[in-house]
Amino acid sequence: RSTDYGTTYEKLNDKVGLKTVLSYFYVCPTNKRKIMLLSDPDIESSILISSDEGATYQKYRLNFYIQSLLFHPKKEEWILAYSLDQKLYSSTDFGRKWQLMHERVTPSRFYWSVMGLDKEPDLVHMEARTADGHTHYLTCRIQDCSETKRSGPFSRSIDINSLVVQDEYIFIQVTAGGRANYYVSYRREPFAQIKLPKYSLPKDMHIISTAEKQVFAAVQEWNQNDTYNLYVSDTRGVYFTLALENVKSSRGLEGNVMIDLYEVAGIKGIFLANKKIDDQVKTFITYNKGRDWRLLKAPDTNLRGDPVVCQLPFCSLHLHLQLSENPYTSGSISSKETAPGLMVAAGNIGSELSYTDVGMFISSDGGNSWRQIFEEEYNVWFLDWGGALVALKQTSVPIRHLWVSFDEGRSWSKYSFTSTPLFVDGSLVDPGMETQIMTVFGHFSLRSEWQLVKVDYKPIFSRRCNKDDYQTWHLHNQGEPCVMGERKIYKKRKPGSQCSLGRDYSQTVVSEPCVCGQGDFECDYGYERHNDNQCIPAFWFSPSTLSKDCSVGQSYLNSTGYRRIVSNNCTDGLREKYKAKMEKCPGKAPRGLHILTSDGKLVTEQGHNATFIILMEEGDLQRTNIQLDFGDGIVVSYANFSPVEDGIRHVYKSAGIFQVTAYAENSLGSDTAVLFLHVVCPVEHVHLSIPFVAIRNKDVNITAVVWPSQAGTLTYFWWFGNSTKPLITLESSISYIFNEEGMNTVTVQVAAGNTLIQDTKEIAVHEYFQSQLLSFSPNLDYHNPDIPEWRQDIGKVIRRALAQVS
Repeated sequence: RSTDYGTTYEKLNDKVGLKTVLSYFYVCPTNKRKIMLLSDPDIESSILISSDEGATYQKYRLNFYIQSLLFHPKKEEWILAYSLDQKLYSSTDFGRKWQLMHERVTPSRFYWSVMGLDKEPDLVHMEARTADGHTHYLTCRIQDCSETKRSGPFSRSIDINSLVVQDEYIFIQVTAGGRANYYVSYRREPFAQIKLPKYSLPKDMHIISTAEKQVFAAVQEWNQNDTYNLYVSDTRGVYFTLALENVKSSRGLEGNVMIDLYEVAGIKGIFLANKKIDDQVKTFITYNKGRDWRLLKAPDTNLRGDPVVCQLPFCSLHLHLQLSENPYTSGSISSKETAPGLMVAAGNIGSELSYTDVGMFISSDGGNSWRQIFEEEYNVWFLDWGGALVALKQTSVPIRHLWVSFDEGRSWSKYSFTSTPLFVDGSLVDPGMETQIMTVFGHFSLRSEWQLVKVDYKPIFSRRCNKDDYQTWHLHNQGEPCVMGERKIYKKRKPGSQCSLGRDYSQTVVSEPCVCGQGDFECDYGYERHNDNQCIPAFWFSPSTLSKDCSVGQSYLNSTGYRRIVSNNCTDGLREKYKAKMEKCPGKAPRGLHILTSDGKLVTEQGHNATFIILMEEGDLQRTNIQLDFGDGIVVSYANFSPVEDGIRHVYKSAGIFQVTAYAENSLGSDTAVLFLHVVCPVEHVHLSIPFVAIRNKDVNITAVVWPSQAGTLTYFWWFGNSTKPLITLESSISYIFNEEGMNTVTVQVAAGNTLIQDTKEIAVHEYFQSQLLSFSPNLDYHNPDIPEWRQDIGKVIRRALAQVS
């Protein structure tokens, strides 16, 4: 422990216990004085708590093993703990006492309430398996999460690992009919189904960003393997339009999907993405949240000052966009809110992204122009609001030098941070901007102990900055001064001014709105941009379908095909022309009626709830009558769609195949949809009834006796002898001819829903045999429990008796 920024350290072994083995270290995000240490679960289950920055600790034993902790964003005493056996606990006294909230919680799918959106600050959102075995989205308060106090904001079951609570949005996934359907709640409103272009047919979806009242989502579609398409939403997160196709993806160390998309910090609307084109990966940049993309212009000269011959679009600058999974390295690209316009990244110049010929590049003007700063990969950190850059070479050999630049990478000074070369494992830059202190850690050899090196940069900042050390910088996009609908002028330190800004520095930004032009609008949902920059309805889209959620006599917003880019601040100009117009709701007959089950399966068990979902592509939802015939003599009717939005439940009391029919009708017409549902009763046992002996080349009747006998529709799989492919029937009996003498094996498998059971018997095949009629005592049936095992044992007795007399 150090209290002087790493100049001296104090050992804490005696304060945490000489025999205590620690596994994790947490610092309270809202009060840095509070620290929590976790013991190694292989040795004991306990936590150590400090309220004085680690000077003293109190140890508390636990009756569960912690896997992870989640601190409340505002309340420093409130913590959620997730255990190794998938239980969620809560504490309101910084871990001194714990209370069980729920069992069978999905890992990493629990969230604290969002201030200003959830009514109660102690509300917890979680994804958990309930007693019925399905996964649900639940909410409850930490002090009372009993079954009667839990809420289910989404009434149906959801796919596991699908709940995301982020800013103003909540996302879930429900697979039905073999297709994944995605739902969103904006500002805790009722869930609405996310609308992607009709033929996107997603296999996978990841929420990339929910900043600035808009959702960026990466969607892997049916024909993609290592790429994703990037989509942007409207403010409510419901209607998504395509922003960029075939964005490169990769897998992280833990198998997580990583999308090659980077949001530039400090300036809204700027993103970088790596797009795959004909097996080549190229880097593109956008200044308007994905409406327009262009390649990066390569630097004019290299490090030696020689001209770079690189002509767009055949040659450009390409960047590695992965954020570091190691918090102690800078990653392949970095930018900071406190240094707008400044970006540092690893990359190369050429026709495509390379993983071998990699150097370091910097932009001082928000990505418009770039300069090369190193010919190899370096970790680069920002100090003092970007006034100084610190670089450490990425290498597997020991080093003892670092590099510092005060002019945004135009020149570098070399410093020694250790007299003995050090294998560098990482560095920690103090979050306090005014300290200008870095701690480099590593080891001198593979067998040596950890070494911590404090690097204090304060002496090289000669003074505090004054007004002569500043200059203005105009944000632009290739000379266009309006970016995201406004002109912005930043005050920044002049390159080369070796002065310190300190903690009390505040950025000065002057902005004014621009007149709305064509570039401030993107195509609305269902529309596509053509070469003349006009937004035209896609072939699959009928603009009138957006009015189906309103009823005759009401009004709705009819899109012009354009929508202003979210967070764009332009005014006047084309804004009124492209603004959605209020229209009267037209009356429509029902069309495109669909019926499916909530889990997407066409089979259910007798006596269990079957939930049916009814969907309609067109029609007046408020004035359309719905009738559902379950096929077993029971019919239900509803006056409109409101009661059926969450599904209609029904329990079948017998097994069989039932025709389920949905009927929708209003004054303008009607529509019908049909579904055939298999209701099965779990099969508990099968007995293969087969003679002990058969004559070669003669038919043999074989029967599978199933219990219970009323199990519904069953499928039978038959194997004879050494055959590898089964004969498949829907009947429980089969006739078969054995062509060769000897012992033959007969196997039957019976499938009912998710249940599959099997029985195997042997049959002797001869050219000729003679059967003898046996008689049994009349009272034998009195002792017969009518189960296969009893008949098998009686058969053994008879065979032994016959063997003795023959």
